[in-house]
Amino acid sequence: MTSLTDLTLADMRDGLKAKKFSAVELAEAHLSAIEKANAHYNAFITITRDKAIAMANESDARLAKGQGGTIEGIPVGVKDLFCTKGVLTTAASHILDGFKPPYESTVTTRIWDQGGVMLGKLNMDEFAMGSANITSYYGPVKSPWKRKDGGPDLVPGGSSGGSAAAVAANLCPIALGTDTGGSIRQPASFCGIVGIKPTYGRCSRWGIVAFASSLDQAGPITRTVRDSAIMLNVMCGHDPKDSTSSPLAVPDFEKVLTGDVKGKRIGIPKEYRPDGIDPEILAMWDKGIKLLKDAGAEVIDISLPHTKYALATYYIVAPAECSSNLARYDGVRYGLRVMPEKGGINELYEATRAAGFGKEVKKRIMIGTYVLSAGYYDAYYKKAQQVRWLIAEDFRKAFEKVDVILTPTAPSAAFAIGEKQDDPIMMYLNDVFTVPTSMAGLPGISIPGAINKDGLPLGLQLIGKAFDEETVLGVAYAMEKMIGFNAKPQGIALGVAA
Repeated sequence: MTSLTDLTLADMRDGLKAKKFSAVELAEAHLSAIEKANAHYNAFITITRDKAIAMANESDARLAKGQGGTIEGIPVGVKDLFCTKGVLTTAASHILDGFKPPYESTVTTRIWDQGGVMLGKLNMDEFAMGSANITSYYGPVKSPWKRKDGGPDLVPGGSSGGSAAAVAANLCPIALGTDTGGSIRQPASFCGIVGIKPTYGRCSRWGIVAFASSLDQAGPITRTVRDSAIMLNVMCGHDPKDSTSSPLAVPDFEKVLTGDVKGKRIGIPKEYRPDGIDPEILAMWDKGIKLLKDAGAEVIDISLPHTKYALATYYIVAPAECSSNLARYDGVRYGLRVMPEKGGINELYEATRAAGFGKEVKKRIMIGTYVLSAGYYDAYYKKAQQVRWLIAEDFRKAFEKVDVILTPTAPSAAFAIGEKQDDPIMMYLNDVFTVPTSMAGLPGISIPGAINKDGLPLGLQLIGKAFDEETVLGVAYAMEKMIGFNAKPQGIALGVAA
């Protein structure tokens, strides 16, 4: 018999409507899995058991009346970057100790309005700054995946590492993430699941703790493309409280999942084959290209010439915006306060920020403050914004010839915790294939593409035109069916998480 924690969102939705199980039973099954496994994975910072059971009871009452929203009774994990009313929200940082927002983010409000059941808040890289989920104040998250020969614990990717690990380990069927430079797609690749970053502006940013305001975008991490489509139907839409939120109507994303790619034009950028790339990544990519050709798609070689500048540009723009956004954490209004015995307001600021921010966050604040400073603004930040426009223009020209672009998601499989920790360049290179999409504000999805020789998942990325998530999801769904990826993490097989 299939465990309730093994089901996809779509299966749970159908099972609840057919009264095969209740929302409370679903919630209890997942809470039990979390309470059993979280000490090992460290995926959840806060578990909201009482809230989950109360919400599940309300869902059961609505379902009994034949009512209910799109995801009525479905358990949801929330990245701890989303403000949740009355529930600890930390951004995985010491500086937000004890912060319980008096308001709810727009995205989570939409989810609760459609019947979602909150399981808790998920671990992440501090203020979403990282690619391995090792910068959290609450400690690193462990992936449920292991190499075939065992070895050390692996990173789940980041910054939405807790979200990815929880979904992969069957602790929740869906989890909210945010993606600034790849923080949904890269952990989805490392954990063998699906993660989509919608077009910038498709989901409201209101009530999400800000990292880089011109890049941050919420999105779901799920087990299947269909589940991602269902969640986007719930999460997306215009929000008057967010000036960057798009007023465009939201289509029914689930309706486009036909599995047909005949006539679709698939772009293959030559710049995504850098020297030294893992041959197994290339083999997976080539297999994906062949599958699309065999299914009737047209494969077209394209060029995105400014790709090579994307990572350097990102690490000017993102730290600059983080420097500005994180200036609000001062120990005065909320969160941590460290008051020296002697001194005034300046000493309060210094002591609180010194104690409250972690090493990676301090590094990025310093970089951002430097590139925005007098004498360097034009040389760095202004120049980076000009290059960013060129990156977006490359995509615009490419999409005159193609419908979607296919690339690898990440340049490697998951690596061991601590393996690249002392080499910031190697850490930043984890996002080399995802950052260009973010810089251009485009939608991108990662789906599982293959298992490598070590028994670890590798991801394929599909990039679409702005506000054309329909095509991205449609092609991703077809590829998902053709690839037939069904590998599971060893943690689940061994009963660690269920």
